[in-house]
Amino acid sequence: MDMNKNKHLPFKGLNLPAEEAIKRSAEFFELMRQRRSVRFFSDRAVPRQIIDNIIKTAGSAPSGAHKQPWSFCVVSNKQLKSKIRDLAEKEEKINYESRMSERWKEDLEFLGTDNIKEFIEIAPYLIIVFRKPYDFDEKGNKTQNYYVNESVGIASGFLITAIHNAGLVTLTHTPSPMGFLEEVLNRPKNEKAYLLLPVGYPAENATVPNLTRKKINEIAFYYE
Repeated sequence: MDMNKNKHLPFKGLNLPAEEAIKRSAEFFELMRQRRSVRFFSDRAVPRQIIDNIIKTAGSAPSGAHKQPWSFCVVSNKQLKSKIRDLAEKEEKINYESRMSERWKEDLEFLGTDNIKEFIEIAPYLIIVFRKPYDFDEKGNKTQNYYVNESVGIASGFLITAIHNAGLVTLTHTPSPMGFLEEVLNRPKNEKAYLLLPVGYPAENATVPNLTRKKINEIAFYYE
């Protein structure tokens, strides 16, 4: 007997004609080619529905055994954002002064980064992504999650893509160590901070580093 017979549903997919698929893939590339990490935010309000939609998009990502080992904490409270900035800057100051190697700091010079993180307070929303190495069943027993880092990384990619698609900007920020986020947001013990994303519109005078991305022949290798 097929044990999965009643657990699967028919799936047809989009089944686009080749010409339409090529057109859509090129248009999507052009959209994503414009994505940049932005450090200068406007305090312009962002509709809550946009935030809901981009998080739902992130939650559609694949995960090991479909455990969905993630949580997304959305912070808009000004006092809480200020507290998070203060704690993040303290960790970043230590990073720049002692934890980061000289080579690492040299590699960051062209980005113009430092331990000051104004964007944490200016951006209307912070989305803090948490990974869950394990969960609990209805009886309070631990249940294992699988490929947690990979799953949460994919969901974060979906989230960043959805942010850009909505006309917003973000920045992947990891003020390591990130344990203070678990404490300040009072998260359960099975959640570990993974990524902090300020989300909003770019400031009118926003700038980004003049970067180039690797060409396709540097990143794609075909075996035909």
